[in-house]
Amino acid sequence: MARPSTEPTVSTAPTGSTEPTDAARVRRRWSHAATAALGMVVCLATAPAGHAAESARGAAAGAARPGLAPAASWTSRDAAAYWTSERMAAAAPGRDDTPGGAASASGTAAAAPAAEPAKPAAAPAKPAAPAAQVPNTAQHFDGVPSVGVLFSVDGDARTHHCTASVVHSPHRNLILTAGHCNPGTHAAFVPQYRSGASTQPYGVWAIEESFAYDDRGTTGDKADLDFAFATVAPAEDGRSLEEVTGGNLLTPTPGYTNDVTVIGYPNVRNDPADRAVRCDARTARLTGTRELRMDCGGFYGGTSGSPWLTDLDDETGTGRVIGVIGGLNGGGPKGPHNDRTSYSPYFGGKILSLYSRAVRS
Repeated sequence: MARPSTEPTVSTAPTGSTEPTDAARVRRRWSHAATAALGMVVCLATAPAGHAAESARGAAAGAARPGLAPAASWTSRDAAAYWTSERMAAAAPGRDDTPGGAASASGTAAAAPAAEPAKPAAAPAKPAAPAAQVPNTAQHFDGVPSVGVLFSVDGDARTHHCTASVVHSPHRNLILTAGHCNPGTHAAFVPQYRSGASTQPYGVWAIEESFAYDDRGTTGDKADLDFAFATVAPAEDGRSLEEVTGGNLLTPTPGYTNDVTVIGYPNVRNDPADRAVRCDARTARLTGTRELRMDCGGFYGGTSGSPWLTDLDDETGTGRVIGVIGGLNGGGPKGPHNDRTSYSPYFGGKILSLYSRAVRS
């Protein structure tokens, strides 16, 4: 798929909807720790925050943590050495990362893996279905290079993970995830993560700088801003992330009804297979919000940030990303079986503005 040489342009929001209001923003640079506030866009906090703790941590987010290495010292070589297969396997989903809250204790793993990734269905299931039924179930598969796991360590020395994806950018070094994932220290991205592998197929990449709105949240209008970007350091040989994995094209959400492929990495504590899952589904508007929803079981904790892709090319493993698991309640309903329905913010002018600032960093 040909990639554009220019930044995307803002598209018109759906009829009858409005963009979230502007808010003052700050920008921070981090790797092992946050530093002082600098500009209009906020970097993600230094430790993963749960839904309730997110606003409280924001007040102190601009302070540097003494005794920690500067961002320039955290390289992809360091990240590969730090994130051993054992450490990756021990990582828990970010607090309250499961869409809608904690994973259901009675939740089951996704269905058995398919031999080959299924192509988008010609006639996807209807988005609305009785609560007692599972209209669709994610399938385990080998994953694609442009989607992987975002690992980090929080202030209590606990490791966490979310899902993230590579997006096309001029510097070819940008990933997209949910804003509430809040990567902490020692943050790294692992494309097409392989559980237990001594060497990851597409390497381990150090996170350099990240960008999100400081007024993002998981309730009300703040949930419409639950997305974030991060830049990654080059590989030891100087290659950029996108050179190695390819990248998805950031695309304004074309409307509330779309046929999408959602790819994510449930945490091993929720899905013992510890593999990527994929689901082809049709989106709909989440009633009373400016967000999308899709119904598919198997998106447990760890899948926040999973890209919603259209026009996915199964040969290149890339497509157009029009959403991510996130938004209201962190990306899904509260209560049992919350893995069966996922939400996404609507991509409009706000995410394109954030993207523009990230690529100019």
